[in-house]
Amino acid sequence: MMKLIKSLFKAIFLIVKTVFRLVSFFISTLFHLLNLIIHGITNKLRFSITFKITITYVFLFFTIFSLMSICIMASFDYFIRHNQSVEYLPVLSNILLALNLGGIIAIIVIGSRVSKKLLYPIKAMTHTVKEISFNALDKRLDVSGSKDELKDLSQTFNEMLDRIQKSAEQQNQFVSDASHELRTPLAIIQGYANLIERWGIDERQVLEESITAISGEADSMKELIEDLLFLARGDNNLQGIDKQNFLLNQIIDDTIRETRLIDENHTILSEQNEEFTICADKNLIKEALRIFLDNSIKYTPPGGTIKLNSIKKARTAVISIVDTGCGISAEDLPHIFNRFYRADKSRTKQRGGTGLGLAIAKWIIDNHNGKVEVHSVLNSGTAIKIELPAI
Repeated sequence: MMKLIKSLFKAIFLIVKTVFRLVSFFISTLFHLLNLIIHGITNKLRFSITFKITITYVFLFFTIFSLMSICIMASFDYFIRHNQSVEYLPVLSNILLALNLGGIIAIIVIGSRVSKKLLYPIKAMTHTVKEISFNALDKRLDVSGSKDELKDLSQTFNEMLDRIQKSAEQQNQFVSDASHELRTPLAIIQGYANLIERWGIDERQVLEESITAISGEADSMKELIEDLLFLARGDNNLQGIDKQNFLLNQIIDDTIRETRLIDENHTILSEQNEEFTICADKNLIKEALRIFLDNSIKYTPPGGTIKLNSIKKARTAVISIVDTGCGISAEDLPHIFNRFYRADKSRTKQRGGTGLGLAIAKWIIDNHNGKVEVHSVLNSGTAIKIELPAI
């Protein structure tokens, strides 16, 4: 008897489990089909999001109510027929029809209001975005009172505006600085041209002095324009980088030898130059090293020492440039890689340069997946550390 009861309970459990799985599968399939139908309709019809959400509510709840009504009517009919009672099916049908119509009307009214309330932040965001222009980038979307995806969207948009505003400010500053740098040599050239026009024809000394000055300023302008073009190509991702495998120690030896030929007032040496290979643009890496060496030469008194070393740590090439120059103040150190920034503004012409060299060198290192660190103490020299991927 006990075995029979256990078998019966087991059979009932299996039947209930199977029915539950079938019902779950039917419901999930139904909702999947409804989602596909709703998605197809809302994609094809060009209505507002509020209207689409409202229609979705109506269609979904109408389908659910219809299924519920059919199930209730079928169950009630089954009950009436087996109990041989009065035919209450028409009455029940009318009641359910009225309830369905009332439910649909309620869904339309409530769903529309709820949708408008939910989507009001989007309307406010659209109004704010329309007020934003290139000349008015200080406006931001309001993120208060919201704790959903719209807040994330607003924060992301505000962060994007911060980057755009910073980029616009840098661009304006860059154009202003470039105009200032070009204005000075142009004024000098124009001044000497007027001097030649007045006195140069008869005064040979004035003519020679003017020609020398004009030639020097023209060279400075050419250097500035080349640097500007390099940075412009870099900003627009047009600057080519031809990476290849080469021995870094050979580049360092060549750079030191070439620097010694043009500078006899400083001791330029390498105490440690290990032999290993890196994958990079040979010309750009050499250009960056020249910029750092040239900067050290400018700010190191005659007789000073400049050391250029390289070692390999794990899979990293470490290049160091250490000088015994005047150093960089703590106030200027964070800005030395900014374009047109000069720490020694009072001696710009004596030092020479365009104020773009370190910015170019930083761009080269960054675009080789490297990093550069500068440590300096005023009147105690400067140490530059460059790290590049090694093979």
